[in-house]
Amino acid sequence: MHRHVQPEILDTLAPSDPRAVQSRRDLRRINAIMRHHTIMARALEKNWPNVAPQTITELGAGDGEFLLRVAKKLNLPPTSRRPFFVDADVTLLDLQPNVSVKTLRDFDQLGWRASASVTDVFSWPPIRSDVVVTNLFLHHFADAKLAELLHLISRRTGLFIALEPRRAAWPLFCSSLLGALGCNEVTRHDAVVSVRAGFSGNELSSLWPDKANWELSEQTVGAFSHLFVARKTS
Repeated sequence: MHRHVQPEILDTLAPSDPRAVQSRRDLRRINAIMRHHTIMARALEKNWPNVAPQTITELGAGDGEFLLRVAKKLNLPPTSRRPFFVDADVTLLDLQPNVSVKTLRDFDQLGWRASASVTDVFSWPPIRSDVVVTNLFLHHFADAKLAELLHLISRRTGLFIALEPRRAAWPLFCSSLLGALGCNEVTRHDAVVSVRAGFSGNELSSLWPDKANWELSEQTVGAFSHLFVARKTS
């Protein structure tokens, strides 16, 4: 199956549009079904050293609920195998103003100082972040723009973790059944488009700009997802 990028309806809707509100609710449920919060939390634990990161940026953060749930999974007493992820400055970067005051307060209660940045990712200010994460975002871009974005990311951080749709027959089939879960027409359309634009093999690694100084890992996780990790080694 060749990768095919098409526009998604949610990206064209105002944040207050009832269809967008419902679709964001659908996406929270889909993330839970795909266990993306758990997968991201484990990837952070595995790839970050024992000193907690001071700054974390999420690209395409939407309403901020994804990283908030990841933070809740990480906000546990440290062990010999897991650092204490707390007291970090979090930037939730998105093109639309979707993050609520309540979500920012919920981060604060966990010891994560969060702020929302309404910014085009390609106009991302040249400020470094210890960790950059993204969830269901990279597949929006065709290869040329994606290569440009990955180059930008490589200059902003030492650890990048992305969770994306896995482009394969089974995820595509399942994406066509989301109506059975009560997902609205926006989510049903965008889910199929997302899988067709998703990733397989080492497609993201092949676009990474500096392979000599980075450790790259790319793999299938769960039944529907694709995990990419880039960690700087020098």
